[in-house]
Parts: sequence; structure tokens; C-alpha cells
Amino acid sequence: MGEFGEKIAGDLKGSIKNKDALRTSTLRMITASMQNLAIEKQVKELEDSDILKIISKQMKQRHDSIESFKKGGREDLVEKETKELEILKSYLPEQLSGEAIEDIVKKVIKDTGASSKADFGKVMKQVMQETKGHADGKTISAMVQNLLS
Repeated sequence: MGEFGEKIAGDLKGSIKNKDALRTSTLRMITASMQNLAIEKQVKELEDSDILKIISKQMKQRHDSIESFKKGGREDLVEKETKELEILKSYLPEQLSGEAIEDIVKKVIKDTGASSKADFGKVMKQVMQETKGHADGKTISAMVQNLLS
């Protein structure tokens, strides 16, 4: 098991011992997703990059839920989802600053010769590969759109 998998497994045991129900349920969701992906890929162990994708996907789901619950006036659920989001964030590598992301986007645009919005997909794909887990997709998307206009 990779570094992330071992950390999650160890933290899950610790949260069960400490009777931290929210952390336990959040980590169990990640673990279940990891097991499902391992079965789907027919592998014994996932790469750290796979685990990062799972965590990012879970974070996106929490963001979407928070927005829905805010619209529905369910502050109790907004608070729960926000706490889960913070737990998930703690497993991501340190995030790049806006300037660092912009530098990467500009470099990729230059390297690929992108000149218009038609090149958006090509630029996004390469930027996402270079920033793996270190930047939010929405932030990157907005920056690429802005710089290609």
C-alpha cells in the first residue's frame, strides 16, 4: 500500500479508538472507494495518484452538497459536510499558490502553442497532469479560460 493508503488506514484505526465518529465515517468512505477502485482495476494496491483522485472526487461531492444544503437552509448539514471537507483536505498534498498555478498554465500554453479557447482541453489535460493533487480543477479551469481569451 502506498504512503496515502497506509496513512488513511492508520488514521482510521486511531479515529475508531478515539471514538471520533465523523472522522471514522469519512475515512471509511475513502477506504470503501479505494477498495472499489482496486476491484475495478483488478489490482491489489492502488497508486497514490489513484487515492488522490478518490479524495479529490470526495471533496467535490462535499462542495456540491454544501451548496445544496445552503440553498435548502440546512445549516446543520452544511456544518457536517464542511467538517468532512476539512478532514479530506488534510490528506491532500500542499496546494499550489495562485501565482504558481498561473505560471504552470502560462508555460503549458507556450509549450503547446495554444492560442484560442479551442485549445482549452489540450491545455487543461497537461496542466492537470503537472499539478496532480496540488491544485483544484475549478481554479485551473478558470485560469486557463482567462488566459486563453
